[in-house]
Amino acid sequence: MNCQQTLAITSHRVLVSDLNEHETVYGGRLLELLDSTASISASRVARTETATASLDHFNFIAPFKLKDFFYIETYASGVGKRSIEIFAKIIGEHLQTGDRFLGATAFLTFVVLNKETILEPIIPTSKEEKAICSKYPERKQKQIDQLKQQKEFRQRISLALPWQQK
Repeated sequence: MNCQQTLAITSHRVLVSDLNEHETVYGGRLLELLDSTASISASRVARTETATASLDHFNFIAPFKLKDFFYIETYASGVGKRSIEIFAKIIGEHLQTGDRFLGATAFLTFVVLNKETILEPIIPTSKEEKAICSKYPERKQKQIDQLKQQKEFRQRISLALPWQQK
């Protein structure tokens, strides 16, 4: 399966209800829309139920403002035994000038819920896809290392309310 077969694109016009106190799109709104779009790419790989496991390396690059629109483009950039990495870029356009800009990039990881599913390898074809997919093994290893660290960290987190702690 090539990256283009997993491509998902959604478009959004910035509305007043999307803005935060800085008059830019609220980050949580971007994350909601991003997760929704990326889930389509993951489903195109797995063709079964998936769940978001992590949002990694979300980079805010430039803000989206009123009178802008943006689109989210996602595609698969790597697969593991039961995981799918999705690359995302959010590209903005100033509606009055037509100038386009890169607003954000991210990697998300989805897990396949059906343990019987066998994932096909992802084959990059464009220059961008090849550059992104070539670094998947490094990102995957970093994620495995971070998961081990997080497990150790979680064991130290108290679930007691502050007044119940000794």
